[in-house]
Amino acid sequence: MNTSKTNGARFLDSLGIPYALRTYEVDPEDLTATTVARKIGLPAEQVFKTLLTTDEAGGYFFAVVPGDQELDFKKLARAAGARRTTMVPLKDVQTLTGYIRGGVTVFGAKKSYPVYADETMVLFDEISISAGQRGTQMVLSPEDYLRAAEATVVDLCKESPGENGAAQRP
Repeated sequence: MNTSKTNGARFLDSLGIPYALRTYEVDPEDLTATTVARKIGLPAEQVFKTLLTTDEAGGYFFAVVPGDQELDFKKLARAAGARRTTMVPLKDVQTLTGYIRGGVTVFGAKKSYPVYADETMVLFDEISISAGQRGTQMVLSPEDYLRAAEATVVDLCKESPGENGAAQRP
């Protein structure tokens, strides 16, 4: 397994931000954050996945959410000042970020896009994010992540049925 420095790690090095790298065996058939969490020994809610999204005007945004949660596109749109947001097609992610699915991070991406991080991130002493390649995660403090990513902290996750009384209806 390649454990050389990734673009994401070099980016944090350039800012003097401490982190630890954790490597794991990649299963190309299962790139889920919950599987990655199990492999690196952290709860899924501390392993954050980085999703590239777009709005109706062609703007791009990174949404960073816990591995055991789903992004609420309406909440992201509201935070980003857009009418609606959707996932960027998988075939376009590498062209826009320089990273492949399972290895996307905001650090060292081809272009800087606005970053929105779920508010639960600040609940933990440490979080894990992709280091910029499949099989390598970076563990760092949420405060360092948010500062380095210049992220806006907002509620981004879908509510579970039963929260606030009843299941959500579109």
